[in-house]
Amino acid sequence: MEDRDTFLKEFRGETLGTVSAQSSPDELFQNQTIRPILKLQNDLFIAVFVNYINKNKRDFYSYSVEKKLQAIENSIQKDIKFRNSLKGIVMGLFTIDEYDTYIQNSSNLNKRMMNLLIERLKSQVQLFEVEAK
Repeated sequence: MEDRDTFLKEFRGETLGTVSAQSSPDELFQNQTIRPILKLQNDLFIAVFVNYINKNKRDFYSYSVEKKLQAIENSIQKDIKFRNSLKGIVMGLFTIDEYDTYIQNSSNLNKRMMNLLIERLKSQVQLFEVEAK
């Protein structure tokens, strides 16, 4: 297990965001674990979202930018199966210790995780301008 945990931490890279003595445990987890995983998995999240909109929101490509931003948010917040799939993509890269930390406060950490992912996808909305085949 230690080999896997060591590999994951090295593979994901450095902490992203500010970590200080005043940081809450949730903030530490967000910046040391969630943000690096989201960055690493970014291309996969884009592909997963493109597949989601191609299957579930065929008219997405005709939306205004504002409506696309709202659709990104609604898709992740309201489609439980889709949200759980996205959480799985993140959680699969947790170490055992990180998973133990996560299950202690999964509700708040899930909110942070999904909010960060929503913002990440929204900031790349230009990638969803033309229908991908």
